[in-house]
Amino acid sequence: MNASAALITDPTAVFGYIAAVAGLIFWASTLPRFRKLFALTPPVIYAYFVPTISAAVGIIPGDSLVYGWMTRYLLLVALILLMLSVDVKSILRLGPMALFMVVAGSVGIVLGAVVSFLLFGAFLPEESWKAFAALSGSWIGGTANMVAIAESVGTPDALMGPIIVIDTVVGYGWMGLLLFFSAFQHRFDASINAHTEKIEETNRRLATVAEHRHPLTTATSVIIVGIGFGSAILAAVIGDRLPALGDPTIISHTTWAVLIVVTGGLALSFTPVSRLEEYGASRFGYTALYLLLGAIGAQANLRAVIEAPAFLAAGVVWIGVHALVLLAAARIVRAPLFFFATASMANIGGVASAPIVAGVYHRAMAPVGLLMAVVGYVLGIYGALGAAWILGVIGG
Repeated sequence: MNASAALITDPTAVFGYIAAVAGLIFWASTLPRFRKLFALTPPVIYAYFVPTISAAVGIIPGDSLVYGWMTRYLLLVALILLMLSVDVKSILRLGPMALFMVVAGSVGIVLGAVVSFLLFGAFLPEESWKAFAALSGSWIGGTANMVAIAESVGTPDALMGPIIVIDTVVGYGWMGLLLFFSAFQHRFDASINAHTEKIEETNRRLATVAEHRHPLTTATSVIIVGIGFGSAILAAVIGDRLPALGDPTIISHTTWAVLIVVTGGLALSFTPVSRLEEYGASRFGYTALYLLLGAIGAQANLRAVIEAPAFLAAGVVWIGVHALVLLAAARIVRAPLFFFATASMANIGGVASAPIVAGVYHRAMAPVGLLMAVVGYVLGIYGALGAAWILGVIGG
């Protein structure tokens, strides 16, 4: 769609439209009548595809100056606010078995990316390795990592549509299987003589973790926004002055900026600044992320979703390799099926899905799923960059 032919062309108005769409979607997700719909397909999917359709029918342009601004800065804002909220002490209380399984799941995602690309790369569009790199980001930690890696390697907008389809269809299909497997957890645990006492031990450790929430004030809101945008601009300026690395480029100027805010955010999580999470700092981060997804969706080529069948087959193989690696890890440390399922969803589904799967296996263990997902999120940017590097060597 030609930018001048769109109904809304002013960059500020385009930003307002995307924000309004995101607001309407999340408002609808709170209504009882839409509860089943959003249980099957989370709001984040609509936050991406509604702007895609809007651009395709000419409501907003497929190309606008505001998209570049949103992609450059909102990603960095989201990452710094999400990372400074990480509770590393609580993560360490999970114990070695839980941490080992999450790391094994991440290794399985990296290995699965390589195997599936080697098998299906010849049947996919040019530069599809960049799409695989972006999906590896999503499947080691979540949507923010997907966007970060996509920006890092320069994933074409046309390939983002199929990636979102795989992420949704294959990812949530696997989640359904994991929920189904919960009925067989006792049989599985008995077959490998699993250390089921580790679940009770982990639960006891988490009993000491208290959640503190405070009402959000105007002063705190301004502080959170100031830290988010101030850090984003500082990281972008420093990143622009650092050299790009790799052939093809994997560590770009954008990657440097991402690494700066991720590492800096983790460092801040050990300081009093992390207490901003008690006022909802991560919620501001997710808001920036959902707005960013709308901008990415508006630039996507809707017709590229036709390529999804080949991508979907690659996605199934990818998840299969991930599952085999996790199964081997579970047998090595005799981990209960609970840790297999929760570690898998901690990587692939992130903080939105892992607590659900954990709660189905053991009702009181949903917080374990949340913390394991945070582990995956921390590993995400580093692990996915490693996957991108390997994929770049193979496909670049």
